[in-house]
Amino acid sequence: MNHQTNATYEGDFYAWLYKSAELLRRRQFSELDLEQIAEELEGMARSDKRQLINRFAVLLAHLLKWQYQPEKRSKSWERTIREQRKRISLLLEDSPSLKSEIEQKLADAYEIAVLSAANETGLDEDRFPESCEYTLDEVLDAGFYPD
Repeated sequence: MNHQTNATYEGDFYAWLYKSAELLRRRQFSELDLEQIAEELEGMARSDKRQLINRFAVLLAHLLKWQYQPEKRSKSWERTIREQRKRISLLLEDSPSLKSEIEQKLADAYEIAVLSAANETGLDEDRFPESCEYTLDEVLDAGFYPD
């Protein structure tokens, strides 16, 4: 592919990515913006962490709704729980090093989950436990639905 030779990070990110890849393949390291490439790689790592937290937050919110509003349980909630578990599993397959931080990310996600569950159920935030009472194994277990 022929991309702009004068692509800059600020001017055209897409073109800059392709240009950087071309320079890497040609081993023209002196022409690379190594600092910006390093920042982008770190950003990608942070993105995976944010995605893990977001997926846990959605999953935990639905588990809380399932537990605290049993009369409103639905196939939709069940499908969302199953979907988030699968997406978390796939994310961990793609980035297994995230497992070293998984307990902390689960804890980080819980606060978001409580806010979401409170918003969606109309229940007060203090109705939910202050910290996550589900174990990581339970959260990821396809057969676990709290009562």
